[in-house]
Amino acid sequence: MILTERIAHAVAAGEVTVAYRRWTRPRVKSGSEFRTVAGRVRVETIEPVSAAELTDADARRAGYASLDDLTATFSGGASDPVFRIGLSWVAADARDALAADANLTAEDVASIDALLDRLDARTPWARSTLARIRREPGITAGALAGGLPVGKESLKRRIRSLKEHGLTRSLRVGYELSERGHAYLSATDP
Repeated sequence: MILTERIAHAVAAGEVTVAYRRWTRPRVKSGSEFRTVAGRVRVETIEPVSAAELTDADARRAGYASLDDLTATFSGGASDPVFRIGLSWVAADARDALAADANLTAEDVASIDALLDRLDARTPWARSTLARIRREPGITAGALAGGLPVGKESLKRRIRSLKEHGLTRSLRVGYELSERGHAYLSATDP
């Protein structure tokens, strides 16, 4: 499930505890968790509701100013059911703490080296991507892909693996190195 940045932060602040989606069938389960830009969120409940019975008050509880604003976000067909999804914030994303950790041990550097060796084994892209992001903070996947043997969409998925290991951060547009990413490159510069 995807939440906009605004809604994700409102869930983290406890201001939004419900979302509505028009789906042909439920796409989340009670008890499941997912990542957002504001941290981990849990699906507490999911139940079908009548779209005709939704009110402006329901929309405000979901973080929207009006029912029209909420229903404008619905996809799917008019005959598809609407689901009310109870949400709660779980915790900050652990990747944020990892990304902020610039105190690398020799073992950390060796572990990142091994990771990059694996990522670059079949198609070299990881080390050159880190170096280019360091030189050009905010660079987009499209610009990065221009100099690599992989396409833009494939590169976006690959860069997520760098983020998983705390080396990069996604910006509104483009990418930047995290503190951990800078520390790794500084430790391995010849």
